[in-house]
Amino acid sequence: MSPEGGVIDRVVARVRAGDVGRMPVVASLVVIAIVFQALNPVFLTSRHLSDLLMQCAAIGTISLGIVLVLLIGEIDLSVGSMSGVAAAILAVAGVQQGWPIALAVVAAIAAGCVVGAVFGFLRTTLGLPSFVVTLAGLLGLLGVQLWILGDAGSVNIPFDSWIVQFAQQAYLPDWLAYVLAVLTAVAYTATLLRRAQRRAAADLESSGAIPILIRGSLLLIGLVGGCWYLGLSRGVGVMFALFVVFVVIAHLALTRTRWGRSVYAVGGSIEAARRAGIRVDRVVVSVFMLCSALAATGGVLAAAKLGAANQSSGAADANLNAIAAAIIGGASLFGGRGSAFAALLGVVVIQAISAGLTLVNLSSAVQFMVTGGVLLFAVALDALTRRTRATSGRA
Repeated sequence: MSPEGGVIDRVVARVRAGDVGRMPVVASLVVIAIVFQALNPVFLTSRHLSDLLMQCAAIGTISLGIVLVLLIGEIDLSVGSMSGVAAAILAVAGVQQGWPIALAVVAAIAAGCVVGAVFGFLRTTLGLPSFVVTLAGLLGLLGVQLWILGDAGSVNIPFDSWIVQFAQQAYLPDWLAYVLAVLTAVAYTATLLRRAQRRAAADLESSGAIPILIRGSLLLIGLVGGCWYLGLSRGVGVMFALFVVFVVIAHLALTRTRWGRSVYAVGGSIEAARRAGIRVDRVVVSVFMLCSALAATGGVLAAAKLGAANQSSGAADANLNAIAAAIIGGASLFGGRGSAFAALLGVVVIQAISAGLTLVNLSSAVQFMVTGGVLLFAVALDALTRRTRATSGRA
């Protein structure tokens, strides 16, 4: 059998076993691009794509925290309200109270850590369901946000402040974007090669060098081509690049550290994780803290992008879009399955749908209905693949 035939056979076997990977998300993006480009040729222009990616950063950062919580089989419904509180702290402390903007950002993220620690404590110590705890947190944090903003209800952040300039006007130089693209592709290929070598040394099934090099080359072409195309207008936004850095750091933490392995173990089976000596309570508290901290960071980025914080900051659509992005990107509602890249892929799908429907002049009502349909499809696919894997395991 040829190496190519072996690769194809392994892919077919994985699909039959219910392991579809990121194929549905990638296919959805292709379909979205084709449909909206046919309806409005502006959709795939470099300027529009550059703006679309910048819009992904804030919601994507919040969604990354949701991915972490889903991996342990929990949920956090308060991320939208937490992002609104963080935006309020940034604006009131940095503008009205005269704090240095950097200190206001730290205070906002620290508030997120404290809130997440409280959620984790209530979940682990009192055994309260995370759904109830974070739903109460959603309502309570909404009140905190309104209290911080006060009677004004809205606080503008000066356009000339560095954080607004960062969120609205900062783009990577073309040469730096190319360097980062090349380094990413090289690191990805080297990681796969090392993993294949370790598996081969342990007499486990592993991918050959040629398929890995092909995947790395395709990634390199895609990244460099994307940087070139975006560079035709504004280029790659620094805020989006920061979000990608968050995703990569989370991915490395989940796949290369003991903490990350513990997260997957807890999501797979809490009882089995306890028997394996994992301190489940610490893992749960740490995940809730990271989720709320990332929600606060997303709220700061959203306020900086808007140049203001108001009573609608972190509103329901932000909360639901962040959760939907995590699920659409491939994070399982049943815990123990998914990756940090689910936030990246999912939020691009969400924002692409929103931007495309806006370009064809459809109302927000249609946007919510379409997004809800895509979310339902993602959840149904997750349940179906989970049932298929269970059936394959019993066979």
